[in-house]
Amino acid sequence: MATMTGAEALVESLSRERVEVVFGIPGVQIMELLDTFYRNRKLRWITVRHEQTAAYMAFGYARTTGKVGVAVVVPGPGAFNTCAAIGTAYAASTPVLLLAGQINRQNLGKNRGLLHEVTEQLDVFRPITKWNTRITEVTDIPGTLQLAMQKLQTGRPRPVEVEIPFDLWASKGEMQFNQIESDTTRPLNRTQIKEAATLLTKAEHPLIWAGGGIITGNATEELRQLAEQVNSPVVMTAEGKGAISSNHPLACGDANYSSNLILSMADVIICLGSRFFLRQQIQSKAPAELKVIQIDIDDEEVGRNWPVNLGIVADVRSAIAALLEELSESNRSRWKTSEIEGIKTNLMTKIEEAAPIQTTIIRDISNELKEDAILVSGITNVGYWSQLVYPVYKPRTFLTSSYFGTLGYAFPTALGAKVGNPNRQVVALSGDGGFLFAAGDLATAVQLGLNVVTIVFNDGTYGATYRIQQRRYENRIIGTELQNPDFATLAESFGARGIKLSDHKELEGALHSALTEDGPVVIEVPVPNMVLPWEVL
Repeated sequence: MATMTGAEALVESLSRERVEVVFGIPGVQIMELLDTFYRNRKLRWITVRHEQTAAYMAFGYARTTGKVGVAVVVPGPGAFNTCAAIGTAYAASTPVLLLAGQINRQNLGKNRGLLHEVTEQLDVFRPITKWNTRITEVTDIPGTLQLAMQKLQTGRPRPVEVEIPFDLWASKGEMQFNQIESDTTRPLNRTQIKEAATLLTKAEHPLIWAGGGIITGNATEELRQLAEQVNSPVVMTAEGKGAISSNHPLACGDANYSSNLILSMADVIICLGSRFFLRQQIQSKAPAELKVIQIDIDDEEVGRNWPVNLGIVADVRSAIAALLEELSESNRSRWKTSEIEGIKTNLMTKIEEAAPIQTTIIRDISNELKEDAILVSGITNVGYWSQLVYPVYKPRTFLTSSYFGTLGYAFPTALGAKVGNPNRQVVALSGDGGFLFAAGDLATAVQLGLNVVTIVFNDGTYGATYRIQQRRYENRIIGTELQNPDFATLAESFGARGIKLSDHKELEGALHSALTEDGPVVIEVPVPNMVLPWEVL
């Protein structure tokens, strides 16, 4: 045991868990902790300009590295400002640790109106975290942090929030850093695995539906082997893009769009690491006509969105490996290569006809990016289409906000991705409305010298909702037209580079130049209000 302050115990705990960087904003209730960061030097502290950016950077860092992302904030407004980002990490099954300060213990629950006081802050975070708790004894800090990290790194990864009253930071105690012993391996049900193998063996047109669990579960190699063994096309959710390389002949793009025709032909679908939520327009096949195997580490997801013939609760990597042992070389489907290629070609032709500007833009971007480049697909028209068109070759290189659909997340998330991957290209796709949510953190990007390239598509509207008013509400436009700054000039005012294009056809050259800079670049691209994928596909 060692005598330490609470702040020293926290820093030591994070260091022992191989945390390398922490994102946050200084504030009264965490100043002792910041001073300990300064004196200790075991972790890198990064100051941001808004708490949402701290949590989004932790999200981007975690999503692209597979490590835990950590954000530190003051209680009350500081903590609450992270909620959209923590909710995004929850939706996207990403391990983010939020360390929130708290008022001193003797005033907890007294409602005296102390600075940043909230009576039950824990309740706010319960719906958007896997687990959360408050530490009330200084000697509990090491054990609680170990437990938090265990929850973040086992089972389904989702955020954890831990709050610490500020009087614990300077308090001293005898600290124990014993490793928590826990067998978190879920045993495989071999009978179910054999049953899954039998269903796949009998299938004539099996289909693999790959979700984000393939990537978070580090099962991409096993997925490739399974697809090749069975000769099954693979469709991927937005979070699952990169589960199999786009240049693999069995890769068939986005599960909710490019799978339309394939779903109508499939007789068995094996859903791996996904909620298996089908878009309304492809729910025409009756459940009786389709056999579904769903494998997921989260038992609550199995059968939630579609009736399954076989639900297996298991680590997806172990399950696929066991499944491969049960399948022989003769277990190959009747899919023909020409058939699969024809489906992909026909879909791409349809997309190009429906969205010629978007497909040109996305291909220009792809032409300038390396295979390991990271693209953050924002809540904007080109971002939506990128889920269908942008080729993804490696896992953890295509980011979305999952079902949370968080406007404004792309730029700050990209900053965190760059911190975690300093030698890789990082590009964020943003709309004009969304970019201003965190534009102040251009200052952070400049201060850190982060070459994050943000492409801001400017149509002067909140584009999707503007189209809804046009199409569903007889063009009664209210609240969706925007007064924007000159985004390139705005970037320059922070010390970043700004590039303002007169036409989207200039983007490829501008991006080529932007990627050679030493700091952040904002490229403003004028676009019309354009058709959305779900309007035509």
